[in-house]
Amino acid sequence: MAETSLVEIDRVDKWFGANQVLKQVSLSVTRAEVVVICGPSGSGKSTLLRCVNGLEPIDGGSIRMDGVKISGQRQDPRRLSTIVGMVFQQFNLFPHITVLQNLILAPLKVRRLPRQDAIALARRLLHRVGIGDKADAYPDTLSGGQQQRAAIARALCMEPKIMLFDEPTSALDPEMIKEVLDVMCDLAGDGMTMFVVTHEMGFAREVADRVIFMDQGQILEVGEPAVFFTNPKEDRTKQFISTILAHGPK
Repeated sequence: MAETSLVEIDRVDKWFGANQVLKQVSLSVTRAEVVVICGPSGSGKSTLLRCVNGLEPIDGGSIRMDGVKISGQRQDPRRLSTIVGMVFQQFNLFPHITVLQNLILAPLKVRRLPRQDAIALARRLLHRVGIGDKADAYPDTLSGGQQQRAAIARALCMEPKIMLFDEPTSALDPEMIKEVLDVMCDLAGDGMTMFVVTHEMGFAREVADRVIFMDQGQILEVGEPAVFFTNPKEDRTKQFISTILAHGPK
């Protein structure tokens, strides 16, 4: 394994009943790299992220995170949560506690941070994502974009080595998408390793180091954005790009 590799996915298979959703998927993500995965619905993109995060067991192959094999055995969720942060389509904030309380929960219980340290970290990260004034607000008083930024800050509170994003803007109104993408761009600029499932092709063009196209559980094409969008090799990739640029998010 290359010294700079943070994630190594090797010939991974995943089945849901009789349906094979991942077929011999192999991929590596290096430190400080931004990898964007795109593809049609049902292509296995989100399942791949959930396998990397340990939320779904795999049925073949192996996954290594930071040099440690996480597949094929039961993992200590506390250890994995200090390596991987994940942001979902839905914000999953606890509605009955404040934004600040949402952020400090895992650092207190999992990382065993002193309370004052956890609060200081949470406030710093809320300012970083542009909602420092919302620490004492309850999630349902925030806009969708603000809730997603709070969810990003919550994941960052565990100080992970890699951030996974599973279509983080798909549940947002169009005017709120940019504020979330801006935060993600800032994280990439700061050197955060990122593995992103999205149809936001503008983000992929500007921020990704590599773009991956998946279809029917397989990786069909991998390329740098400049090549991927202007000169894709596979006909299926060309069809997808043409369709999403004509009708999907820009």
